Amino acid sequence: MATSTSVKVVLLDIEGTVCPISFVKDVLFPFALKVLPETLKTQWDNPDFAKYRDAFPPEYSSSRDALEAHVRDLVEKDVKVSYLKSLQGYLWEAGYASGDLKAPLFPDVAAKLSEWQHKGLKIMIYSSGSVAAQKLFFGHTDASPSDLTPLISDWFDTVNAGLKTDTSSYKIIASKHPEFSPGEWLFLSDNVKEVEAAIEAGMQSVVVQRPGNAPLPSEVPQRLRVIETFDSLDDLNVRAN
Repeated sequence: MATSTSVKVVLLDIEGTVCPISFVKDVLFPFALKVLPETLKTQWDNPDFAKYRDAFPPEYSSSRDALEAHVRDLVEKDVKVSYLKSLQGYLWEAGYASGDLKAPLFPDVAAKLSEWQHKGLKIMIYSSGSVAAQKLFFGHTDASPSDLTPLISDWFDTVNAGLKTDTSSYKIIASKHPEFSPGEWLFLSDNVKEVEAAIEAGMQSVVVQRPGNAPLPSEVPQRLRVIETFDSLDDLNVRAN
């Protein structure tokens, strides 16, 4: 176990880390599918919608029916591709704006983010959801105040950083902020492979085990630090591996 340096940047995953996984799978995904048919019917030729439509492969972007079928297939198979994530963010925007959608945070999250920022730490997000969707999420939470985006310094997704299980993605993220050494970053995620990739890139990283997450293999706590709440990180002098 190597002793870490002090943390200066907290890099956060979203689902299973700051909010229940069920919110994405049981609320956000179904909401997007529910409003998709009407959106395709009323906005197909709208210039604002066209950029999302045209990001799909040509065999799907040429037809409303083909695009809808493809979206449903991707969601059912839980395929994470950037053009789907962008469209979902567009569909969720109206839901957040109307109040139909509100992001449920675990009880410790909002206060801890505010505390970290007050202490001078930088807070950044890295999620497989698009940056636009991340900003919608943190702009419409169930915390008070609801908008937590002023607490967050930067945003990363699979487009501007890469796949979350690739070590190179964390090196790219760190390179965007050269004023911090990789060892001064702390990545928090419920995904063990992501945590391992961050550690391989030189970051500190901790597994977050929240209610509703899948059980961890018994060997994981023997080699990685596992926490159940951000309150366990009061000192932020974390052992990375």
